[in-house]
Amino acid sequence: MNFVKHCLLNGGIIKPLLIDHKDLCGPAICNPSVAVFDDNIIVNLRNVNYTLYHAEKNIFEHYWGPLVYMNPEDDAHLRTTNYIAKLDDDLDIVKYTKIDTSKFDTYEPQWDFVGLEDGRLIRWNNKIYLIGVRRDVDTKGTGRMELSELEFNKFGVKEVSRYRVPGELPDNEYCMKNCTPVEGMPYKLMKWTNPTVLMDCSKPETVFEQQNDKMTGDGYADFRGGSQVIEYGDGYLTIIHETRLEKSRQGRKNGKYRHRFVYWDENFQFKKVSKLFSFLDTRVEFCCGLARYHDDLLITFAATDNAAFILKVSRKVVEEYINEQ
Repeated sequence: MNFVKHCLLNGGIIKPLLIDHKDLCGPAICNPSVAVFDDNIIVNLRNVNYTLYHAEKNIFEHYWGPLVYMNPEDDAHLRTTNYIAKLDDDLDIVKYTKIDTSKFDTYEPQWDFVGLEDGRLIRWNNKIYLIGVRRDVDTKGTGRMELSELEFNKFGVKEVSRYRVPGELPDNEYCMKNCTPVEGMPYKLMKWTNPTVLMDCSKPETVFEQQNDKMTGDGYADFRGGSQVIEYGDGYLTIIHETRLEKSRQGRKNGKYRHRFVYWDENFQFKKVSKLFSFLDTRVEFCCGLARYHDDLLITFAATDNAAFILKVSRKVVEEYINEQ
């Protein structure tokens, strides 16, 4: 299902998230995250120095396959720079700034992926964090979630602390990513969605694991993290993604991303799981942001690592969609 079309037919609004190219460090903006702080709509935008080539119809493959990172010839690294933007009620950007990370980016990156990837915005204990995965601190590309504390002032946005979340002992997991912050539960990340597993950022241990059987059948694949987990009604709501792997015509690895809403009760027991949907019927899509805004929900997502969007839709429309079976 094309979820954006469904929303627009029911009074929703979609806007592209654009920054003047002269102010960017690379050609593409992707994987935005939205949050509402003190009635202000704040968005993090991930700017990358590459273009993702994808054979959208599963034909016309590149020499290396249907999905290829096209990086600069003089720089084999895939670099991420993050920008913070403030939006008005019409979802237009009114100002933006590159996050100043100079206090902590004092080392030479050790791996090909550089920077904090797919950051989600959250406020815990009156501090604002951007939480994503970093893989540039060793020569293997070990991925760990990092909490980047942001300070907002009239001169811009500055990273004032950085904390790398350890894995559970013996801490030998290769790439921990897409762990999503839980609103109203400081320093708790949802590591897995199905079954539901919460972890504590301050110590490498699971603090909650759902005891029910893993949801299977009816086309369910692995539920992977997407947006923040937000407080909603008497429970919690998030958007997850499923990666459906398949082969191209040439037998190369390919895949497509699809999404679901997941709703838990206050004890993180499954209450509702929506039907599978696509935002724009593109194959590579990713959602990093979900926030309440008055009677609406704000959803931020990207298509093919090249275009970022924000969607506003009424809560009623989303609730009706989740309840459809």
